[in-house]
Amino acid sequence: MRAPLSWLREYVDLPAAVTGRDVAERLIAAGLEVETVERLGSDLTGPLVVGQVLAIEELTEFKKPIRYCRVDVGTANGTGEPQNIICGARNFREGDKVAVILPGGVLPGGFEITARKTYGKVSEGMICSVRELGIGDDHDGILVLPPEHEPGTDAIELLELVDEVLDISVNPDRGYCLSMRGLARETATAFGLPLRDPALLDVPEPNDAGYPAHVEDRTACDRLVVRTVSGLRPEAHAPLWLQRRLQKAGMRPISLAVDVTNYVMLEMGQPLHAYDRARLSGPIGVRRARAGEKLTTLDGAARALDPEDLVITDNSGPVGLAGVMGGADTEIADATEEPLVGQAEGTTEIVLEIAHFDPVSVARTARRHKLSSEAARRFERGVDPQAAAAAGQRAVDLLVLLAGGTADPGVTEVAAPAAARGIVIGADHPDRVAGVAYGRETVVRRLQEIGCDVAGTDELTVTPPSWRPDLTDPNDLAEEVIRLEGYEALPSTLPRPPAGRGLNARQRLHRRVGRALAGAGYVEALNYPFLGPGALDALGLPEGDAWRTTVRLVNPLSDEAPSLRTTLLPGLLDALRRNDGRGSHELALFETGLVFRPTGHEGAAIRLPVTARPTDEEIAALDAALPRQPRRVAAVLAGARERAGWWGAGRPADWADAIEAARTVAREAGVELSVENDQHAPWHPGRCAALYAEVAGEKTLVGHAGELHPRVIKALGLPARACAMEADLDLIAEAASGVPTAPPVSSFPPATQDVALVVDASVPAADVEAALRAGAGDLLESLRLFDVFTGEQLGAGRKSLAYALKFRAADRTLTAEEATAARESAVAAAVERTGAAQRGA
Repeated sequence: MRAPLSWLREYVDLPAAVTGRDVAERLIAAGLEVETVERLGSDLTGPLVVGQVLAIEELTEFKKPIRYCRVDVGTANGTGEPQNIICGARNFREGDKVAVILPGGVLPGGFEITARKTYGKVSEGMICSVRELGIGDDHDGILVLPPEHEPGTDAIELLELVDEVLDISVNPDRGYCLSMRGLARETATAFGLPLRDPALLDVPEPNDAGYPAHVEDRTACDRLVVRTVSGLRPEAHAPLWLQRRLQKAGMRPISLAVDVTNYVMLEMGQPLHAYDRARLSGPIGVRRARAGEKLTTLDGAARALDPEDLVITDNSGPVGLAGVMGGADTEIADATEEPLVGQAEGTTEIVLEIAHFDPVSVARTARRHKLSSEAARRFERGVDPQAAAAAGQRAVDLLVLLAGGTADPGVTEVAAPAAARGIVIGADHPDRVAGVAYGRETVVRRLQEIGCDVAGTDELTVTPPSWRPDLTDPNDLAEEVIRLEGYEALPSTLPRPPAGRGLNARQRLHRRVGRALAGAGYVEALNYPFLGPGALDALGLPEGDAWRTTVRLVNPLSDEAPSLRTTLLPGLLDALRRNDGRGSHELALFETGLVFRPTGHEGAAIRLPVTARPTDEEIAALDAALPRQPRRVAAVLAGARERAGWWGAGRPADWADAIEAARTVAREAGVELSVENDQHAPWHPGRCAALYAEVAGEKTLVGHAGELHPRVIKALGLPARACAMEADLDLIAEAASGVPTAPPVSSFPPATQDVALVVDASVPAADVEAALRAGAGDLLESLRLFDVFTGEQLGAGRKSLAYALKFRAADRTLTAEEATAARESAVAAAVERTGAAQRGA
């Protein structure tokens, strides 16, 4: 909604020093969204005056027609003599009044005017077009002014070229602000000034002498007012002040009748439509459209009507889409149009239809026909049903004043009884909502300022005004008090959570995992939880893979990603590819988040009530309709894991780093992972590890890690040898025995023993390690694999695993014999379980 400040001042006596920015600040503080304050004419400098064209000399010796004009500008030039001005436009003639800027003036855009010689003549100024004055886009011709203005009159003031316009974004629940009346009320309240309500008019009582009308659907149209004006001058045009107000508000002047209806709509917020009575056939009616009916609207489009459409009719059928747009057959005839048989030129008798329509019905019709109009925007957001009669009277008064018409004494009104809208609210309810002691007096005063009737003492009965359909419960009223008192007055207080509540175990593990991975050099990358079949195809997942069973969204943000993710890898790998393409080649990214795994047993979601809190059974039924949502952790790597430098050669990231990332996660939960070779898309079949943990006493698969398959790397455009890990964080948390405990610090020295065992190449190192741990007993503090060797001296299909075993006793220093005995016991267990042979023995 564009609101000229000069128009606002008509209803509110703002101090002269108040600027548009001052008004914007007050309205923003009151909860409105003022997007811009446009300063019109700030770069315009006079003299800009009314001139009368006395004579026109056609200069024909040039390639395009040029006119040399003598223009009377009164005494504005200081001499009283006519000005000689060159002009190329041809839409004016001798005797016309035009806008003339004299030498020394500056037009919008910094265009300075001087006396200069052109086309062999001296031009002493410029005759201006609409576009040159900055009041429109028409550059084809000169602005011709009404004849009643005297030469030399200040055109800047006449055309209201200097003004400020507030551009306000109106929320759907504040429809009353789509009018100067509503904005003036907010402005008056913000400045503490009285309001001159334009709807306070003397309106004649409804009678039987008005134009006949009827309403079939009273729920869709609860009020219809019809007024008639006759004896209009067909050649009458809207005055400059009215045209300029429409232009500043963003509307284009068209004809007097249309301009008046648009003006009243902007002023009152009540859309209304004018019909040429000569083109109406019988009474005006409001009903639903019938099957097969069609209507050509004012935009020239022939529309097939839907039975849900609400239409305005006469005896010939539909003549307008109710609340959206009128029909072309009853359009107001311009004075230049061909008159009807037996009628005078142009429209001389107008029927005004002013109604209140159901917002939902209008909104659906406008969307169904893809026809957005200023009227529809207002009806969708709620129009004051009590303003119809006043808006009709205002339009009648303007038509009588500006076109010399006569108001028909007949007034038709069809109205359904309005239900009372009393709201009971405690006088201290806004205090309890805001945490501020406003007091009853302030609450009552603020509610009365927005138009409410308030009765009661401790318990108030509040009747909202007809223009505020959004006020329906006590919290709405509390919000009005709070916003008018000022949000800045609310104290900044931190909420006090109940004692004993903090992060639960799952949340603490989540945070520890994030910190541990960040400490290991990984960067967290959060991605959208959506994916499409293309992403799963690129991962090389076989048909029937569990990751391909997805939950499809009803309203996806993108057709390429219509489903909820079942894995974190597509988002992370896309971030890896994008960053690698932008020059970051050493990458280590991680993400923790939910995935969505449907089981196929989810029921249909129930629709929860909005009138009361859902029951526990309803919440349980809604939860049962949701898919499983386990929390996962994933990491991806590419490029160098250790950079080269003076300290030595670098090392590229490989499958072992991906496994170590999983172990880093597991350590935060105090869980020991076992690793086995596996084949699982999207990993390389020879460099893929399955990750197991003991959950509830059973060995459970919790994730995979390793190097990605070359085909996956090629399909996704990833760096060569990229690696990835993904694990189920919830399963790892279940495997945890509780809060991890710190290892004890011993005052006794350790005893380190090394052992090299030769095993078959197919024996996993994890099995050898488990055997060594079992045989070493309680004295073993740590065990580390520090070398893997293969060679001809070992024989084909054999490998050597070298381990460092650290022994320590809690109560004494171990002797060499005790450490050796523990080592020999560990070796014996490994020989027995894995068939190992001690190297060099």
